Amino acid sequence: MKHNTLSLSRRLLAVCALAVILGGCVTAGPTRLRADQVAYERALGDAKKREMLATIIGLRFGDSPSFVNVSQIIAAYNFDASGGPILNLSSGATPSFAQANATVTYANHPTFTFTPVTGDAYATAYIRPLPATLVLPLAESGMPIDLLLRLAVQSIGGLQNGTPLGGPNSDGTPGFFQLLRVLRNLQLAGELTFDYKEVDKVAQISMTLGGADTDQPATDSADIATVRKLLHLSSKTHVYAISSTQAADGGGTSVVMVTRSVLGILSNLGAQINVPDDAIRNGSTKPTVKLVGGETRPTVIVHVGEKAPNGAYVAMQYGESYYWIERDDFDSKYAFTVVQNLIALAESNQDAKTPIVTIPAG
Repeated sequence: MKHNTLSLSRRLLAVCALAVILGGCVTAGPTRLRADQVAYERALGDAKKREMLATIIGLRFGDSPSFVNVSQIIAAYNFDASGGPILNLSSGATPSFAQANATVTYANHPTFTFTPVTGDAYATAYIRPLPATLVLPLAESGMPIDLLLRLAVQSIGGLQNGTPLGGPNSDGTPGFFQLLRVLRNLQLAGELTFDYKEVDKVAQISMTLGGADTDQPATDSADIATVRKLLHLSSKTHVYAISSTQAADGGGTSVVMVTRSVLGILSNLGAQINVPDDAIRNGSTKPTVKLVGGETRPTVIVHVGEKAPNGAYVAMQYGESYYWIERDDFDSKYAFTVVQNLIALAESNQDAKTPIVTIPAG
C-alpha cells in the first residue's frame, strides 16, 4: 500500500509540474504588458535625457548636432513550452513510476525604428527662434518666469542674457538678471500675468503688471517700478505687448523680446559648463561663460571627470571624459526638464508621429 501511495504521488507531481509550465504561458501576455508599458516609457525618457546631454556637450566642442526620433518599437517575444507525462502503471516485480518531460524556449528580439529629423522639420524645430507666444504661456502653468527667460530669451528690452559667442556682453548684462529676480517676485505675488490671444489668426501675447487699478501693495509697487525702469515702460498702463520688434509709437507700451532657438538654448547651456583645462588650452573649445549680476550659478550644473558616479541622473562619455548631472541637484534636474518641455513644444509642429509601442499580449 505504501508503494502504491508513493507511485500515485509521483504521478500527481508530474502532472502538476507540467500544468504549471503550460499554465505560465497563458498569463505571460498580460504580465509582459504590465511590465513593458512602464519599462519602455522609462527607457524612452532616459534615452531623451542622454540625447540632450550629448547634444549639449557636442555643441560645447563645436560638433554638428543631429536629432533622431524613435518612431516605433515592437516588443517581439517568443515563449514556447511543450511536454507530457510518462506513466508506467504495470504491476508485479516492476514498480510503477511517473515522469514528466518539458521543453521551454524563450526569445526576446525587440525592433526599434528611428527617424532622423531633417529638412524643414529640422529648421522649424531646432534652428528658428521659439516664438514668445510659445514660451511665455508656460509661466501661466506655474513654471518659474526667471528660469524660462534665462533659458529661452537672448534679450529683453535691450538687456542681454549670457551668450557663448564672446564679445563684451558674453556674460550678460547685470540688468537682465536683476529683471529676472523682480519678475519672479511679481509672479510669486500673483502680480505678473501673460495673456495669449489670436487676432486675425495671428498669435499675440501681452504682459500685465499688477491689476487693473492703480492701488498696488507697497512690496509690489517697488518691483513694478523696477520693471518699468529697466524696460523703459510707461506708467500709464499695466498691460504691455510682447513683440520681436520695437513698436512704431515708441511710447513704452511694448516690450521687445528676442528669443532663442532650441540649438541656441542648448549651446548656451553648454557654454556655462566646465570642461577639462586641456580642452581649452589646445583650442578644442572656448572658455566657460561666467554669468554676472548675482546669477553666477549655471542654469544646469554638469560635472566632468574621469568616471561618472553610480546613480547619476544622466551621464555620458565624450572623448576621454565623463559628463553627468547629480541626482540630488534638483535645480539642475528641473531646468533640464524645462528644456525638454521646450523642445517638445518646438517639435510639436513637425509631421513626425509620436512613438508607437507594440507589445504582444498573448
